[in-house]
Amino acid sequence: IEEAGVIKMDFLGLKTLSILKTALGLIKQNHNVDIDLDNISLEDEGTYRLYQRGDTNGTFQFESMGMQKYLRELKPDKFDDLIAMNALYRPGPLAYIPNFIDRKHGREPITYDLPEMEEYLSETYGITVYQEQVMLLSQKLAGFSKGDADILRKAMGKKQKAVLDKMKAQFITGATKNGHNAQVLEKIWTDWEAFAQYAFNKSHSTCYAFVAYQTAYLKAHYPSEYMAAVLNHAGAIEKITFFMEECKRMGLKVLGPDINESNRGFAVNNKGEIRFGLGGLKGVGEAAIEGIIDERKKGAYKSIFDLIKRVNQRVVNKKSLECLAYSGAFDCFTDLHRAQYFFTPQGDTSTGLEKIVKFGNVYQNQNVHATNTLFGDLQMPDVTPPKIPDCPPWTLTELLDHEKDITGIFLSGHPLDHFRFEMRHYNITTIADYNEHKDNMSPQLASRTLRIAGLVSDAQHRITRNGKQFGVFALEDYTGKTEIALFGEDYVRFKDHFSLGNVLFVTGNFKPRWNSTTDFEFKISGVMLLETVKRTLTQRLQIELHPKLLNEKMVGFVDENIRKHPGKTSIRFVFSEPKNKLKVCMYTLERGFEMNDEMTAFLDANPDIDVNVTTLQK
Repeated sequence: IEEAGVIKMDFLGLKTLSILKTALGLIKQNHNVDIDLDNISLEDEGTYRLYQRGDTNGTFQFESMGMQKYLRELKPDKFDDLIAMNALYRPGPLAYIPNFIDRKHGREPITYDLPEMEEYLSETYGITVYQEQVMLLSQKLAGFSKGDADILRKAMGKKQKAVLDKMKAQFITGATKNGHNAQVLEKIWTDWEAFAQYAFNKSHSTCYAFVAYQTAYLKAHYPSEYMAAVLNHAGAIEKITFFMEECKRMGLKVLGPDINESNRGFAVNNKGEIRFGLGGLKGVGEAAIEGIIDERKKGAYKSIFDLIKRVNQRVVNKKSLECLAYSGAFDCFTDLHRAQYFFTPQGDTSTGLEKIVKFGNVYQNQNVHATNTLFGDLQMPDVTPPKIPDCPPWTLTELLDHEKDITGIFLSGHPLDHFRFEMRHYNITTIADYNEHKDNMSPQLASRTLRIAGLVSDAQHRITRNGKQFGVFALEDYTGKTEIALFGEDYVRFKDHFSLGNVLFVTGNFKPRWNSTTDFEFKISGVMLLETVKRTLTQRLQIELHPKLLNEKMVGFVDENIRKHPGKTSIRFVFSEPKNKLKVCMYTLERGFEMNDEMTAFLDANPDIDVNVTTLQK
């Protein structure tokens, strides 16, 4: 289309801009501050400290684990560093990042093939990073016109070898006339040809880096409002869960819905805590949310009875109130706990919530009659709130089940929160992937031993028509839920493990059902409590790190931990220097240790350490 003389433009949608807009709205609402993102300082220390720590989850373009690792090594302190990293962190130029980092910190000399190249390569420490650098150097060294330089840029970007070969002769001839050594020019051109495989333009990288910097600026200075905005635009439940974890890591509280503090979406209360939005609750419609928030503007709800007297029950109906109660939105009314709203005492016919709704109806009807009387100054008849019977509170499992049903996630914490290290390092298949295997089973997949882990959220013990006992159990992790059926000897052997609320580590594989080659069932070979896995299954712990990360504090911790927790697990250190591809391995030969919570907490707190766990096959 360009060859026809038409201007071509790409217009791309970017969710990040919506996040920024939402964050600015929350900042204005909470702090009464107007921020002009186009004019923020590009020398803000707080923002660069965030990049130097690699705390970039939720920001634009710099989120990946690899990028975070390089940011911690680079310690960027100027905007040019961010532009360069944005261009370098992609296949091809990725190999130059260690050199870029070492040159910035003076560990490697900055060299130029020709002194004249320093003018355009000094900002990237002598490494060619951008197409614009090639364009400017071709003009300076070989006398290319601006048009010729642009043709060279396009040829590089589109890998047009024929055009590049033609322009090589023009470059060598022009630069030789300007007094430059032909051999050096050949090397420069060879480097540029390699560069053509990944050439990136600086203007593009600058725009990306600027938007990224804006997100990092807000995260550094207004973390609660920024992360609330990120959560509002996260979309998928998995993303919301991930960003809620990031909030916890940052020291920000993410609280469940609250009838007096929640808005439609994620919002920040006056303590800087993030509240789950009412719009994320199933069964609570838009009209109900609008009615609750509008009425709340007249004053906070003092109790469930104050709320039921004030809201329009044609809009905020019984179904909405049930969902609000299940989600914990009424927990701020401390005189009742969640189970009381749904408890029906013996000899009664209505739940606590039904009594509350009935009270609200009576109150509002009498209020209407009193208002419509000829004698407007008549006092409202006194309607006494009903007494809600007490009952045992729900167990954590029941609480979490109801929360998950209404919000899609666990808000009051999850029993698996204590086992994140095991979930990452012990070859555990997520239940979502397990279900995928089950639905797409083949003989090849069936031969694989699978490890799954999760909370026992349901346990049904039944009897067949023949009088034999069997069990159907629900196992649930962060990603989903599955049912496991146990029959015969397996039921007798494993049934006690599958008690409601237990967190289990289950090993097994899929086998063809009796008399079938296409229908498979999961055959369990072992069950144990997940809390025992670290201690009993860790055969070897391998810790891989760059030698420069080793310090006295780390050595002291490891030495003390091994002495304090003797055992049979071996430990192996691998010191890796990727730039020169060097590795040194160190083993323990005589002394082992027992894997423990202090060690896993230490490893989790040091993200630049690569951890590999070899497990016993049980």
